[in-house]
Amino acid sequence: MLIIPVKEGENIDRALKRFKRKFDRTGGMRQLRKRQQFSKPSVVRRAQIQKAEYVQGLRDQEEV
Repeated sequence: MLIIPVKEGENIDRALKRFKRKFDRTGGMRQLRKRQQFSKPSVVRRAQIQKAEYVQGLRDQEEV
């Protein structure tokens, strides 16, 4: 549970923005979406390898 102390005279928009930022950093939404559907460990590993290859290709293009 996230607790955001609102200071005296603080704008509610600022407090809401702090809450959203803190919520994003905890990764609650990402974790919830990940748990909605099971994927096999081999599929997850393959996706990680493909992502690493893609990123490496981008880095190689920058060097050239």
